[in-house]
Amino acid sequence: MAVISKKKIIYPISENLREYLVKYGREVDIPIHYKELLRYSNSIALYDFKGNDTLWETVFYDESDRNEIHYKVKKIYALLKADGDMSVMQHLYVDRIDLCTYGNTQPFRVRIVNRINDNFDYFYIKNADASRVYGLELEHLLSPNRIGYLVYRDSLIEEHIAGIPGEQFMKQQINDPLLNPIRLSKEFVKFNERCFVRLLGDMHSSNFVIDVTPDFEETHYRIRSIDFDQQSYEGKKSIYLPQYFKQNNALIQLGIRHITPESMAQYQKEERALIATRLKSSPKEITDILNSMEKDELSKEKNTYTLKHELARHYKNPDFLRCTNMGEILRMSLNQVLHR
Repeated sequence: MAVISKKKIIYPISENLREYLVKYGREVDIPIHYKELLRYSNSIALYDFKGNDTLWETVFYDESDRNEIHYKVKKIYALLKADGDMSVMQHLYVDRIDLCTYGNTQPFRVRIVNRINDNFDYFYIKNADASRVYGLELEHLLSPNRIGYLVYRDSLIEEHIAGIPGEQFMKQQINDPLLNPIRLSKEFVKFNERCFVRLLGDMHSSNFVIDVTPDFEETHYRIRSIDFDQQSYEGKKSIYLPQYFKQNNALIQLGIRHITPESMAQYQKEERALIATRLKSSPKEITDILNSMEKDELSKEKNTYTLKHELARHYKNPDFLRCTNMGEILRMSLNQVLHR
């Protein structure tokens, strides 16, 4: 089983990463920064509709600050959703701002509501961590999912990724008679392969959601990462394979029952071919992001040493041993899908 024993180090955004973000429109001046949201005067625990503690706290601001903070937060939402056009935001209001005190980056989650029809949306304001920014950008470039995020100085703004939390899905819906176990198992195999190829770690059930889309004949499943802190950090190969996390056992057992080894190998090849296609369709962005990663410190030296040796054995490719940092290891990993 995969286990992470120590909390990950938070790495600041370097100048070369910031140049990348500016070049591709991810660096945008925002009206309020993460640290300013820490000026709340009070907070209460947030419970779900069943009365369970969500481990989030709803924060409150002094009346003298609240209107200004809410207006600036709405402007951030306008930047994220409408390129800063505030005219489309006139019917929106900030319903709630929550703080997650147990996460690495202690994110704020903002709930925005349309006062006309009560429809709502979320987005997140976090401390910017270079690992997470690299993870978000690689997800945008190499997965079937588009990712909305913005960075300014030490603040990171993230779009909400919709879906049923993996842990909740496995508790409540894994035995649903309408579930299509073969399609779900296939998606888990493909998700497992995506994480491994692009070295996104710690994908246990609390760090991904399952997007369920009814089709005209069947149901389609998409497993999406929602936590990108462990991009190219840990040294153990198993950390980058969701199949080794005990929290994912329900999905793993489903695959064992419904997918043959031959089918699994086919799905792995399909996903690697799709990743190769995405690499070829965005060569400039991939080259720039890898060049930036190779200049950055993103992990401990011992993690780099362990991972390159494990991947060299896995792929039977001694070229991994020449890598000196996580950026070089990721480049070698991506090259495996291009040259097979």
